Amino acid sequence: MREHIARNEAFLLLKKYNKDPFHIQHGLTVEGVLKWFAKELGYGDEAEYWGIVGLLHDIDFECYPDQHCIKAPELLREAGVGEDIIHGVCSHGYELTVDIAPEHEMEKVLYAVDELTGLIGAAARIRPSGSVQDMELKSLKKKYKTPAFAAGCSRDVIERGADMLGMDLDELLEKTILAMRSCEQEIREAMEKEG
Repeated sequence: MREHIARNEAFLLLKKYNKDPFHIQHGLTVEGVLKWFAKELGYGDEAEYWGIVGLLHDIDFECYPDQHCIKAPELLREAGVGEDIIHGVCSHGYELTVDIAPEHEMEKVLYAVDELTGLIGAAARIRPSGSVQDMELKSLKKKYKTPAFAAGCSRDVIERGADMLGMDLDELLEKTILAMRSCEQEIREAMEKEG
């Protein structure tokens, strides 16, 4: 049995180290996307666990940007978080800040979608609707192929993540749009409560 931190405790922990609404929203987005992928890939009974890893994945990013995925184990252990979640959180920094490779399917999804959710979110914000609900793969691909658009979102990482998952890029893009559609309204409401 995996060691769990309750979801509400995980959210409070995220907010302890992240005050910027953008970072809180990103954590909620990655949580929702990982939960969707858990169900999509046949891990539905682990969806909550996948989501918690997604929620906590950038725990150290705001306060310790130069130690991203390096400071996280200390912060998470102090809060009593299990080693399995710590491994999951840290694995998304593979070959960027740490040598902890994604092993579990969930870790591969996190690695693939972390940067991608940022890119899709940026593309959604400039749409007339401001939403992913009406976003199509074709329009996302145009943005994806424009290096200056959401330049901080690494296409190399996204493509390596797709390879890890055995998906072609289009499939990963399309599934991540669907995953973000599934949780967009809930996240909007959560952010209004935070606001």
